[in-house]
Amino acid sequence: MSPSLRLYLPGDAAAVSVGADEIADCLHTEAKKRGLNIELVRTGTRGMLWLEPLLEVDIGGERYAFGPMLPEHVPALFDDAFSNAHDCALGPLEDLDWMRGQTRWLYRRCGQTDPLNLDEYKANGGLDGLTKALASSSDDVIETVTKSGLRGRGGAGFPAGIKWKTAAGIDADQKYICCNADEGDSGTFADRILMEGDPSLIIEGMVIAGLAVGATKGLVYIRSEYPAAIATMKRAIEIWREAGLLGDDVMGSGRSFDMDVRRGAGSYVCGEESAMLESLEGKRGQVRAKPPIPAFEGLFGKPTIINNVLTLASVPDILARGGEAYAAVGTGRSLGTQAFQLAGNIKCGGLIEAPFGVTLRELIEDFGGGTLSGRPLRAVQVGGPLGAYIPADQLDLVMDYEAFAAAGAMLGHGGIVVFDDTVDMARQAEFAMEFCVEESCGKCTPCRIGSVRGAETIAKIRKGENVGDNIALVEDLCTTMTDGSLCAMGGLTPMPVMSALKYFREDFETKTAPAAEEVAG
Repeated sequence: MSPSLRLYLPGDAAAVSVGADEIADCLHTEAKKRGLNIELVRTGTRGMLWLEPLLEVDIGGERYAFGPMLPEHVPALFDDAFSNAHDCALGPLEDLDWMRGQTRWLYRRCGQTDPLNLDEYKANGGLDGLTKALASSSDDVIETVTKSGLRGRGGAGFPAGIKWKTAAGIDADQKYICCNADEGDSGTFADRILMEGDPSLIIEGMVIAGLAVGATKGLVYIRSEYPAAIATMKRAIEIWREAGLLGDDVMGSGRSFDMDVRRGAGSYVCGEESAMLESLEGKRGQVRAKPPIPAFEGLFGKPTIINNVLTLASVPDILARGGEAYAAVGTGRSLGTQAFQLAGNIKCGGLIEAPFGVTLRELIEDFGGGTLSGRPLRAVQVGGPLGAYIPADQLDLVMDYEAFAAAGAMLGHGGIVVFDDTVDMARQAEFAMEFCVEESCGKCTPCRIGSVRGAETIAKIRKGENVGDNIALVEDLCTTMTDGSLCAMGGLTPMPVMSALKYFREDFETKTAPAAEEVAG
């Protein structure tokens, strides 16, 4: 075995949480015992979270995978010379079905390179988009983004090019680019994986956006629950600044753009863009009334572009490859690739990057391997805690913004949470209202009061109290919340409730009140 063996192990938060740091220590200890010199590169994750910690070994220029690793597996790795004889051997990484079935644009460097090595970033296509942007006019950059059909990946799906063009056309002494990394939806981790695995891609996208619209300052708003992502992004920004890629003279162009990281305070509603702006200004995170929209009056009253992590990270490749190449991937008006995240009762949970147009069934069955429990799947929630519940007989639904809207659902940030046939959908509906009670900013009455009354009423249904009348009351309340709430927090909370009532009504109607003797007892 070569004394200069090169190993790769994720430093991603998910991998670290299941022992990746311990594996790293064991590798160094075992190599020292044997008088071997290894190079261990800490990378991001490949997204196969059920296999973490996943160790990769470079053998003849090809990566071989071993996982999930435990400390006791390490000595045998050296005994077997990292061969397929090892119990954790998975074979060549690129031959794994999980990897072969994807179209990796955004995540192609995740797991492959050191996230903070700028030279490796450049060697793998980094800065190509920024170089082209600097050689182009602002109008041409915005036109390229517009032609690509890129839509906001945070959930709303608004065309990025239109937003950029609006801000670019406003004359102001200061403009901002804000990256919304407040990834609060249950079952989502795409932003975190990219921030920890390839932070330079996000930075490059923000610089391009700044140059395009005339902004000179950028802020990344990261949820407080992501300390590793915050640290990685901060260090990456320092590295870019030291390399002359940020500051008053970006890549020697004479043009200015600098950026920083801001930590959120744990509020789910700050994922809504105007509440995020309030938080960035040091205020309580509450939703602003619109108009004006942030592109006109955003941070500190200045024109502000707010895009999600994945939206901004898509921009460098769009500039490097061309808008038409990006638009050639996907389906309908949902173009490019999306990061789909499998969570919940799923055998193989993790992140898949695939073109829009893939079906729920392909993601859950082909990639996810079905339920972890082995029991029949009953429901899938897509789009976070405010997303609709989709029944098992609709798994052939295409992952596409318009297809989901037509089905009374939303694609959101691509999070997919799976439930087997033991789930109580009335309890899930109650949870949606409870979640809104906890996370509402309290500014508008339908959300603040409606969620409390909704949780109370569903609790009565689950106890069997006046079931028919209370179901009608919940449905009426949901209509009020949908039509009257100031933002999506209250406006979308009825979506999971109404979908549970529509597809799983038996879980509500079969509730029976306790017998009198049970109450007395």
